[in-house]
Amino acid sequence: MSNSIKVGIAGATGYAGQELVRLITRHSNAHLVATMGSAANSEPRLLPALAKIWDGTVSPLSVDSLTRNTDAVFLALPETSAANVAPRLVAEGVKVFDLSGAFRLRDPAQRKIWYPDTPTELADIAVYGLTEKYRDKIRHATLVACPGCYPTGAILALRPLIEAGLLNGSIAIDAKSGISGAGKRPSERTHFSECHGNVAAYGIFAHRHAAEIEQELSHPVTFVPHLVPMDRGILETIYVQVRQGTHETDVKKTLETTYGDMPFVRLTNDVLPEVKHVVGTNFCDIGWKLDEQSGRLVMVTCLDNLIKGAAGQALQNFNVSFDFNECDGLL
Repeated sequence: MSNSIKVGIAGATGYAGQELVRLITRHSNAHLVATMGSAANSEPRLLPALAKIWDGTVSPLSVDSLTRNTDAVFLALPETSAANVAPRLVAEGVKVFDLSGAFRLRDPAQRKIWYPDTPTELADIAVYGLTEKYRDKIRHATLVACPGCYPTGAILALRPLIEAGLLNGSIAIDAKSGISGAGKRPSERTHFSECHGNVAAYGIFAHRHAAEIEQELSHPVTFVPHLVPMDRGILETIYVQVRQGTHETDVKKTLETTYGDMPFVRLTNDVLPEVKHVVGTNFCDIGWKLDEQSGRLVMVTCLDNLIKGAAGQALQNFNVSFDFNECDGLL
C-alpha cells in the first residue's frame, strides 16, 4: 500500500460519491485516505450500504486536509462547491477529478449561463474527461472535468459518425434517466408520489447537458430528457439522417474502428441495448438500426448514470492519468 496513490473523496455521501467509495476500495493502486461530506459543517456519518466493503466514517469537508494528505481528489460536489474547492487543490499540486459540471464547458459565454461560479483561469486548463476521446490529454491533466451522464451516451454514439462525415441534417436525442440522475437532494420532482408510475419530459431547450453535447459534437442537437420511475440507468434514442449512399456496413465499420480496442464501449446492434444490461457496470452499450432506403438511422445507447455516467468514468480517468490498467477497480 505504500506505493499506492493517496485518494480523497469530497461528497462521499451522495449517490455518485458512495459509488466512488465502493469502486476505489477494490482498486489495486488506490488508497482511500480521506472520505468527506459536502460541507465543513456536515455531521460525521457511516455508510451502512457499504458495510464490510468500507467501514470508515465520512468526515466533514476539510480542503486543508485534502491538500496535505492526498495525491488525487474526486469531487462529487455541487457545481458551486466544486468551483470553490478545485482551485485550492490544483494550486497545491493535487490531481482533481471533478464529477460536477463546473469545468466542462470551454466557451466562457456558455459557462456564464450554466456555471457562473466557475473561475475562468481554471476552466481554461481543464480537460474534458470523456476517456475514449481525450485519453492522451487526460494523461497529462491536473484537472479533469468528468462528463455528464446524458452527454456520455450521446457523444460516444454520435461522435465517430460525425467525424467520418456520415451524418446529414438534424440530430434529435430522446433521453430517459432514472431518478438518481437528479441527485440525492430531494425535490418535488423526485418525490416518490410524483415519480412512481409517471414519465415526464423536462428541461426542453433549457438543459445544461445540451450545451455540453453540442460542444463535443460541434453540431446543434434537439435534446429532450425524461425522468422515468427507476433508480438508475440511462437510455437514449437518437434520430439522425445519414448521408446519401451510406450503408449499414459503413456505420458498423466506423463504430468498430473507433471502439474496437476500448474496454468500456460495447457495440450491440444485433440486440438493442437495454438499461438492465448495463446497470452496475462501467459499460456504455451502443446499438443502431439503419433504413438504407430512407437514410434514417436510429441509435440506442445505454449506461449506468452513477458509474459510466459519473463515478466509474471518473475512476477510468484516474487510471489513465496515473498510467494504471484502465479497467482497475471497474472490472
